Amino acid sequence: MTEPARCRWAESDTLMAAYHDAEWGVPVRDSRLLWEMLMLEGFQAGLSWSIILKRRESFRAAFAGWNPDKVAAFGPADIERLMADPGIIRARAKIEAAIGNARAYLAFTERGEDFGAWAWDLAGGSPAKGDGHIVPARTASSEAISKALKTRGFKFVGPVIVYAWMQAVGMVNDHAATCFRRDQV
Repeated sequence: MTEPARCRWAESDTLMAAYHDAEWGVPVRDSRLLWEMLMLEGFQAGLSWSIILKRRESFRAAFAGWNPDKVAAFGPADIERLMADPGIIRARAKIEAAIGNARAYLAFTERGEDFGAWAWDLAGGSPAKGDGHIVPARTASSEAISKALKTRGFKFVGPVIVYAWMQAVGMVNDHAATCFRRDQV
């Protein structure tokens, strides 16, 4: 049996293919999962996504299952513990940003807001469909969401990171025109 046509980035690695086939571009509305994915995209900055996927479970363990209440309570000892953890990306600025971002995320709840609904509203409410040929690194929408996130106290959420997040969580469908998933998500 021949392999289905996938987006080029997912063709050469089985882990990337599995992620592509099951998760990438599937609309996510769950606030906590949206926040987790945004944190992982921040850790990915300057690296390849395959590195993050290979360390995903280590990240979950190190960051208390991405429980924002627990991560927001992390202090200096936790930062040092994370800096010594070979299973994650040990970049102090990214670690500190994730902790601060947990606090920014919790501020939504404290104001009676839903992070997922807020993010999707900024993204237009429903998945946008890319043209299937040219994939931008950033868009006007990712720039606006990045700016709004920064206003809310988030770090490591520049427009390129935000656009990658938007693709990952299905706010935009950038599957290639020839990809079998394009019309499925």
